[in-house]
Amino acid sequence: MKTPAQWKAWFESEEFARQTGYQGPLGAAYSPSGTHLRLWAPTAQSVRVDLYRKGDGGACIGSLPLSPWGQGVWGVYLPGDQHGKYYHFNVTTEWGSVTTADPYARAAGVNGARSMIVDLARTDPPGWEQDKRPVIPASKRSVWEVSVRDFSQDPASGVRNAWRGKFLAFTQQGTTLNCDGVHPTCLNYLKRLGVRYVQLMPIFDFGSVDESRPLTRQYNWGYDPTNYNVPEGSYSTDPARGEVRVRECKQMIQALHAAGIGVVMDVVYNHMYRFDNVLNRAVPLYYFRQNEDGSLSNGSGCGNEFASERPMARKYFLDSVLYWAQEYHIDGFRFDLMGLYDVETMNLLRAELDKLPGGRDILMYGEPWQGGSSALHRYEANKNNLAMLNDRIGIFCDDTRDAIKGGCFNARESGYVEGRPGSFWDIGGAVAAWCRSDKFPPHTPGQIVSYVSAHDNFTLWDKLLLVRYERPEFGAVDRAALAQNRLAAGIYLTCMGLPFWQAGEEFARTKKGQGNSYRSSPALNRLDWKRAEQFHGLVDYYRGLIGLRNAFPRLGAVDRASPNAIAFFDLEQPLVGWRLPALPGDGAWWGALCVYYNPTEQEQPIRLPDGRWKLLSDGASSSLWRGDSRILSGEAVLAPVSATIFGLV
Repeated sequence: MKTPAQWKAWFESEEFARQTGYQGPLGAAYSPSGTHLRLWAPTAQSVRVDLYRKGDGGACIGSLPLSPWGQGVWGVYLPGDQHGKYYHFNVTTEWGSVTTADPYARAAGVNGARSMIVDLARTDPPGWEQDKRPVIPASKRSVWEVSVRDFSQDPASGVRNAWRGKFLAFTQQGTTLNCDGVHPTCLNYLKRLGVRYVQLMPIFDFGSVDESRPLTRQYNWGYDPTNYNVPEGSYSTDPARGEVRVRECKQMIQALHAAGIGVVMDVVYNHMYRFDNVLNRAVPLYYFRQNEDGSLSNGSGCGNEFASERPMARKYFLDSVLYWAQEYHIDGFRFDLMGLYDVETMNLLRAELDKLPGGRDILMYGEPWQGGSSALHRYEANKNNLAMLNDRIGIFCDDTRDAIKGGCFNARESGYVEGRPGSFWDIGGAVAAWCRSDKFPPHTPGQIVSYVSAHDNFTLWDKLLLVRYERPEFGAVDRAALAQNRLAAGIYLTCMGLPFWQAGEEFARTKKGQGNSYRSSPALNRLDWKRAEQFHGLVDYYRGLIGLRNAFPRLGAVDRASPNAIAFFDLEQPLVGWRLPALPGDGAWWGALCVYYNPTEQEQPIRLPDGRWKLLSDGASSSLWRGDSRILSGEAVLAPVSATIFGLV
């Protein structure tokens, strides 16, 4: 028997690649007349499929051996209409025999233990063939991140009880707070807010929630992959029937598309929930990166990491993303711990997505870091190698995040909005999407995701209160924190790059000071829709900024020249001010924007550039641009703790 180090050497040899490289279809290929099952298992000595009528329990209704079909592939043909049959493989290797679900499964029973043969056409909701990705130009892109569970599990959401915390909650029209008919919630709220993309935290089948048990006391964000190509069963109304989760996931996407909103899928290919998983049972050790001694590399911090550089692992990764893009009409992909993938794989994926109809508009961005030391000895898809990535692969910019609100790992560390000395230098870098900074390799502004909060670490509201108070009252309406919140939004929503924020940031979302709530109570994690009404002024501030940004396309520019068009003013610290002319013919409402940030608690007089300037946002109302407002020339006064925006008329 080979040692793990010997298996590593064999898996990474040219001979292994030559003998086992395969580019054809894998998994269950269904047709009404029969189904082909194909499993890539080059280390197997024999493979058997066991068939069942149900996804959980019940007797095996038949077993058949798979035959070796070459290049490491085992296959069998099942005649007749097999839709709705469940199966798993029994794989025998030199380590012994194990049962495993199909790594390429498209549907599954409860908790994904058995795969399902599915006629995907039968899972299409009415009108699915006409479902199209909304056309969203770069100048109008903004991303709102949410968990399916958090979106609607609040009883005040107005969503029918059976759909709360489910895919179908996104399909219910006209929801309002406690069904009052006045205050919008859920999809109704999103349409009014004006956000153009919803980023869904993991919707693939994950292992940290037991689908067979009531969900009342269970909660997890879902960064625990079990089946990459199967939607999560706990988000469906019936996890026992494999086709239901597929159909309802499509219905959710269809409803968002009908509202003009794109869907970004948060994908976690960098690791699996446990080392005992479907990939490792099919081909032990192959899919996971190894240290020189054969032990598992742990750059994810979760005990294993995906070996994206190995040819058949790379194929699996590419096949899976392309499957979601094609079968589910996904509009973008956010890659968890993208620094654990190699640059070559990410660029290959970008090229493959570009070949799809409308594929060049599918978003790709990720976290440009790792969760620990990795054995990846190739160029990593991280911030240092940004120039090597295709210029339509973006990264989350922690430099922007930390400059605005302070470091995310230290609750008490302040940032620009709290008056941190010297932080104004980095605000200038953030405005130009770091395209004029020597901190970053050469890149386009479209590669920078500008943000101050995401699902992990503190919510923006909690962070602001933790910096300001020793013992914060997180539920209080704190006027000082509200002003800082507006300033933070006023900065990153006027920065170049792709604006992104955590759902509820716009209504002072709180998790009572808890940083990473990935397995906290459902009550702590859910969106509190009463808070959206309570902080409606802050919601309207975000709404106004989104609309203002859309009205000045150059803020969302993706070309390399536009950041250099920003002219910064010579102002007394810590004020920051700048001017950006519109591009001729781009449809901008104003000839130029003039933007000022004032983090101090005093009014600050400034001198405007030559010309007549309309006040678009005064730091408290961001919708002055929608109607008549003051026209100024010469001098103006900035309100305390504010982002003030003018447009050239």
